[in-house]
Amino acid sequence: MKIQGQAALVTGGGSGLGEATARELARLGAQVAVLDLNLDNARKVAADINGIAFQCDVSNGDSMQAAIDQAAVAHGPARILMQIAGIGTAKRVIGKDGSAAALEDFIKVVGVNLIGTYNAARLFAAACAKLEPMEDGERGAMVFTASVAAFDGQVGQQAYSASKGGVVGMTLPMARDLAQHGIRVCTIAPGLFNTPLMRTLPEAVQASLAASIPFPSRLGKPEEFAELACHIVTNGHLNGEVIRLDGALRMTPR
Repeated sequence: MKIQGQAALVTGGGSGLGEATARELARLGAQVAVLDLNLDNARKVAADINGIAFQCDVSNGDSMQAAIDQAAVAHGPARILMQIAGIGTAKRVIGKDGSAAALEDFIKVVGVNLIGTYNAARLFAAACAKLEPMEDGERGAMVFTASVAAFDGQVGQQAYSASKGGVVGMTLPMARDLAQHGIRVCTIAPGLFNTPLMRTLPEAVQASLAASIPFPSRLGKPEEFAELACHIVTNGHLNGEVIRLDGALRMTPR
């Protein structure tokens, strides 16, 4: 699929990997709707790229549907979904005081990262399937965001790893399910990236994390994630695949 002229939705587009992806899509000629829980951030990015911004909670059906509908009014029906919104947490199963971890914390992470991904996908796919097919019968493409934690999660990452592992496990069956509609589905599993969340850590910690990456021994650049996400859209034979983007990193237990 050629990105030029297509309408695209980017969840979590107000910062980090989502912001970089929104900017890359716009650079390639897409009409971009920036969706984020933080509307101020979304508006700032949208203003820079001549896009539009909507507040959106991916885990809420009505909120996601409203964003899709409003973006379609402005740009026409979207053929590209970049599902990048997500949250993270690290909590041990048993705390220092011997108490069990709060169930609500696990539910919240899974609700945003896994259920939110499925929610965005199901609503986007339902709208996209109604569009006229393009070359090779293609109607659209979705890119999900997992994490290397889906494969080698660290101590305390039970909720995060489970949610991202669910996204990985959902990728192939969803690609098979939507094949009849000409909608492709792929997932990127990023490693350690230089995002605003990462930059909240002390510089010494950031340097230590970067040194743990075999090559290149640096944090990933959000632009590298964005470039891969956009390549997936343009490469029509990429479907049902999960791609690690991590510099050959394999996370240690802690």
